[in-house]
Amino acid sequence: MSDPATTARRLVLLLLAGGLASILTAWGFQTIGGYVPCKLCLEQRIPYYVGLPLALLALVAMLRPLPAAARRLAVTGLLVAVAAIFAWGAGLGAYQAGAEWGFWTGPMDCGGGGGMTDSAANMLNALRSTRVVSCTEASWRMLGLSFAGWNAVISAGIAVLALAGAWAWRRGSAA
Repeated sequence: MSDPATTARRLVLLLLAGGLASILTAWGFQTIGGYVPCKLCLEQRIPYYVGLPLALLALVAMLRPLPAAARRLAVTGLLVAVAAIFAWGAGLGAYQAGAEWGFWTGPMDCGGGGGMTDSAANMLNALRSTRVVSCTEASWRMLGLSFAGWNAVISAGIAVLALAGAWAWRRGSAA
């Protein structure tokens, strides 16, 4: 059986791998698959942009020779912050998935758009080329879950991994 510090490092590595795979998949669906994200979809990416670098910092702090108390506080604090950030992301995903299923209304300002044009001809061209993406209509589903639903599941899993890593690290650094 491995020590708690090793377990914590493995959990953070798993968190980083899963989070990176998730955000790369989202970018792939957008750039290769042609799926245009809505405003709320883009907002759900923020936890990856903020949380994954914080998790990487926690991993670096785990590997650095720091005073024990400072290291314990830094790693634990960073991982709890990562958990909170991804819990927020899971909430956003659940909110959008619920709106897609019609359980509640989605945001009123979600649906794409563009800037003002200077002529009627430009406006007609812009209307032809603009794809309005609604936050309340799922453009893709797998096993009954949309992009938002999968994001809720993955973000919740990442939050749990971060909390488990923080707990293991505290347990290991207390010994």
